Amino acid sequence: MTTTLITGGTVVSATGASAADVLVDGETIRAVLEPGSELLGTDLKRSVDRVVDATGKYVIPGGIDAHTHMQMPFGGTEASDTFETGTRAAAWGGTTTIIDFAIQKHGERVEDGLAAWHEKARGNCAIDYGFHQIIGDVNEASLTAMRGLVDEGVSSFKLFMAYPGVFYSDDAQVLRAMQVSAETGLMTMMHAENGPAIDVLAQQLIEQGRTDPINHGYARAWQMEEEATHRSIMLANLAGAPLYVVHVSAKQAVAQIAAARDAGQNVFGETCPQYLYLSLEDQLGATGEQWGDFEGAKWVCSTPLRSKHEHHADELWTALRTNDIQMVSTDHCPFCMKDQKELGLGDFTKIPNGIGSVEHRMDLLYQGVVDGHLSLERWVEITATTPARMFGLYGRKGVIQPGADADIVVYDPAGHTSIGLEKTHHMNMDYSAWEGFEIAGHVDTVLSRGRVIVDADAYLGSAGDGAFVKRGLSQYLV
Repeated sequence: MTTTLITGGTVVSATGASAADVLVDGETIRAVLEPGSELLGTDLKRSVDRVVDATGKYVIPGGIDAHTHMQMPFGGTEASDTFETGTRAAAWGGTTTIIDFAIQKHGERVEDGLAAWHEKARGNCAIDYGFHQIIGDVNEASLTAMRGLVDEGVSSFKLFMAYPGVFYSDDAQVLRAMQVSAETGLMTMMHAENGPAIDVLAQQLIEQGRTDPINHGYARAWQMEEEATHRSIMLANLAGAPLYVVHVSAKQAVAQIAAARDAGQNVFGETCPQYLYLSLEDQLGATGEQWGDFEGAKWVCSTPLRSKHEHHADELWTALRTNDIQMVSTDHCPFCMKDQKELGLGDFTKIPNGIGSVEHRMDLLYQGVVDGHLSLERWVEITATTPARMFGLYGRKGVIQPGADADIVVYDPAGHTSIGLEKTHHMNMDYSAWEGFEIAGHVDTVLSRGRVIVDADAYLGSAGDGAFVKRGLSQYLV
């Protein structure tokens, strides 16, 4: 068992920051000590196997990205990051745990979908991982299978109000699944967009000859997100189920979530970096023409980017400060331009939806601290502590305290990170949606269960370092 002492740094938690040394023994944190402390009369610097000098740096819990899609089949292709490449990229960016989505498609068994994702991930991950379960076919068999998910360490499931013919659930199916949620304590996660109405708008745009990528966003208007968010909240209220709305992008959807929370309902929301920093206008591309060009496919995702003129991003930053939105995940679902996004040349409805961000979430949110959007403590809370509490990992993950897994990031606020394909980019993509972004900070050292896997711009980990983590019920429910 290797012992490590992280010394000289400022340990940041969701509740405060203070100078402290962190002693790691094997895979867990043994002690958090006053700087220079001795433990049982021992000079720690002389007695440990490794000393990490964190002078002038922040020592934070490893990030938890609670919404990723590695190797996800979608739109006639498959997400370009494997569990190996995607988790390695996550490690580079200071994320030490992901929660991915096992998929049950229409006509398939829930148990088989979960088993298939275990097979994909097993022995391939650089960091620890868990699973949510997508329920793509709500029927008697799947409702029965859902009741056994908690025993498998899967304490949340996802439904879609979008994508008719693929993952879509109608209101009756949503209600029945939410009733199981209320019965078992499983967290209902919802992709809240009115899919059938979106399909009508999309087809009308195609018939008008408006086929370029930016029309993806026009078809998925904010009204479609607000309406579905409200409807999912009402169904959850009726069922008495907890609800977690994924990838919130519209300020009107934020207002629906805030109103439900103010009324005392167990409703939560996440947003993603793309909705905080990017806008629909980015899809106009270099030409600046009214409908853009195919370059805009780089930023096609669902929910879509919103217009900067409507100030959605401002409202999302505010919601993060006021806790109307509780956390930031990535919805990491990467596709290359060549042979993948290009499937939608001439028809935006055929562009695979997704942006790659798993490597950059911690940095992008730290820039939010630098820019005055967030406090240092809130940065840690929304990227590590809240995800751990929301999805049944807290105590083991998301915190620096004795007994917790030694998932630790040493972050240098005086460092600098330039994001771009030829700079800091380890995701399996042929472009970066974040090309040219500059971050006033840098991930220096990353420990995953006590192993140093990134240090001084060198990757020291390997596939198989990560393990499946069983999750308990959400620690946010009342």
